[in-house]
Amino acid sequence: MEATSPMASPDEVHVEGDFDSPNSRQVASNLPFSATCIRIARDSYPNLRSIGSSATLPDDAAASKTVEGEYGYVLEDVPHFTDYLPDMPTFTNPLRNHPAYKTVKQYWVNEEDSVPLQIVSQKDTPRGVHFRRAGPRQKVYFESDEVLPCIVTCGGLCPGLNTVIRELVCGLFHMYNVNHVLGIEAGYKGFYSKNTVELTPKSVNDIHKRGGTVIGTSRGGHDTVKIVDNIEDRGINQVYIIGGDGTQKGASDIYKEIRRRGLKVAVVGIPKTIDNDIAVIDKSFGFDSAVTEAQRAINAAHVEAESMENGIGLVKLMGRYSGFLSMYATLASRDVDCCLIPESPFYLEGKGGLFEFLEKRLRENGHMVLVVAEGAGQKLIAQSVHSLDTADESGNRLLLDIGLWLSEKIKEHFSRRKITFNLKYIDPTYMIRAIPSNASDNVYCSLLAHSAIHGAMAGYTGFCVGQINGRHAYIPFNRVTNKRNRVSIQDRMWARLLSSTNQPSFMEKKDTKPASNNRLKPPSLLSKPMNAEPSVQTSNKLPPTKPVLITENRQPPEEEKSPLTDIIEEAPPAVNTTAIELKTSDSDQSPPHATESDTHSDSSTRKSSHEKKHGVRSQSLSSFGRHSMKHRGSVESPVATPSSMSSPSQPSTPTGRGAEGHKKAKQMSGRNPWRQQDVKPRFIKNANITKNSTN
Repeated sequence: MEATSPMASPDEVHVEGDFDSPNSRQVASNLPFSATCIRIARDSYPNLRSIGSSATLPDDAAASKTVEGEYGYVLEDVPHFTDYLPDMPTFTNPLRNHPAYKTVKQYWVNEEDSVPLQIVSQKDTPRGVHFRRAGPRQKVYFESDEVLPCIVTCGGLCPGLNTVIRELVCGLFHMYNVNHVLGIEAGYKGFYSKNTVELTPKSVNDIHKRGGTVIGTSRGGHDTVKIVDNIEDRGINQVYIIGGDGTQKGASDIYKEIRRRGLKVAVVGIPKTIDNDIAVIDKSFGFDSAVTEAQRAINAAHVEAESMENGIGLVKLMGRYSGFLSMYATLASRDVDCCLIPESPFYLEGKGGLFEFLEKRLRENGHMVLVVAEGAGQKLIAQSVHSLDTADESGNRLLLDIGLWLSEKIKEHFSRRKITFNLKYIDPTYMIRAIPSNASDNVYCSLLAHSAIHGAMAGYTGFCVGQINGRHAYIPFNRVTNKRNRVSIQDRMWARLLSSTNQPSFMEKKDTKPASNNRLKPPSLLSKPMNAEPSVQTSNKLPPTKPVLITENRQPPEEEKSPLTDIIEEAPPAVNTTAIELKTSDSDQSPPHATESDTHSDSSTRKSSHEKKHGVRSQSLSSFGRHSMKHRGSVESPVATPSSMSSPSQPSTPTGRGAEGHKKAKQMSGRNPWRQQDVKPRFIKNANITKNSTN
């Protein structure tokens, strides 16, 4: 089934529906649904309405367009030349005659394809926000001979910068037959204070094997008017800007000024950050390479710590506002004992603090590895170190060195406690930034560069390119610059890290809810009804060495209270339990080898004794008291009886209650079962039950 656009010209080829671009009729018949990439044909949705496409709108509105459709569909579209330059001519895409692409059956992207922001949904939820899908279009708004693009890199270094530069140059030359590409040196200020560099496929052939950027970079230096003046004077009509969120804010200002002047210049941003804090997109290029290099630093810290007595390996990684790099490096390493990130506050002193955890882990393992992001614990440092709220040339707040500060605090604590330790501090920040990208990032950088070229040639402007749910899309500048991506400490990924390191959450008391005072009931006791017969104890093993409180006819009070509250208690250390003779009431004794019939007759006798004095309620409570004691003995600490303590050479024989036992039960029935003074605890030391015990 073929689907064509109603505005398609006769020379355009049909775009076939495929697995990532279903045709419009399939979409209309199966809505609502969740798809990875869908086509929204305007002829199928007569109620589509566009908001904010006029060139006279305010700056904020001019930077984004919103298209709404049925079933809760919202397209956050990117600006296009036709929004402020109507009646622009179009040209046939050179890829149609390219030998590498003309044989591809499904290469063109339909104009109405979009990528959803959320792919997990329920059957009744709206379809949600979408972004325009990236890729080559059949019609372009530039002729190859008139294209004069420029490339600029801003901000800090990141693995993959040279790869993006190389793929931009090679893509423009080889796919769209562009003859000249300019490189702007030293960031934004290079537009008006530096000479440009001519970039060719030959000059950038092997730069992807090196770290850094061949055209240089810098922070700050952004002067919108000077930059646009230089772009207009040089005749540049495509600007590719590689940088982080601060750089993309500058790119957005450049686009607005260009639009205000009515220039035919496409402004395209390629987000770059080693912290992976760019909003909307799945990840930024270079992040995988940074995680791999961070692992090497963690491995070195682990070797150092493991080789020393009470060795502590402290590694500081990048992460000004987001701890993704530290979190993923910790999960990948599996050698880290504690990870501190800006999103998760922590404290040092007191119960549940970092120092208590350090001491515990050193006692258990003899060494530990601690990973901390550069933006973690800034409030703690500010409390002890006088600092000024200053920022760098890019507008980023200058951070205090958490690595050095934490190292000194750890040294002070262990020295004060007179604990031997060996601390090794590793800061691999600049090593990680300067490496070349790995294989995975090289492929990702190539796709980003090609998607940016396709968008600019198709007439789109004022957008960033990025991967959303595995599909490349065009994203308005405002979605990238208005919000920062951060680690959610309530997400499952952070829970995976906590389970990997077994570290506490380090949340202060004011940040946590008070724990409930309700004591949990053991499931082994709650699995049976209150009046169920107790299981018969058949083991001859002595109980554990932990003292256990045994009571006679323990009964719960009338208010709601766990019947096990007074049974599951530990003995006070002041009681001498080394030579107490084993004495339990006959009403609580049941021979370990008693048969089921003996136990049943014994229970009947006990019930009749209590019914005379206390009625039916006393009957069930007496049964429960015996049941709870028997279960306590069988699950936690089996109480030895004279028959179970007998020598292995003398087999124990089952014995009944006897006349003396009936007499004792009659005396007990005259007591008030609710009075606490009638309850006689017996503390039994399991290692020495009687003086003459040989077991």
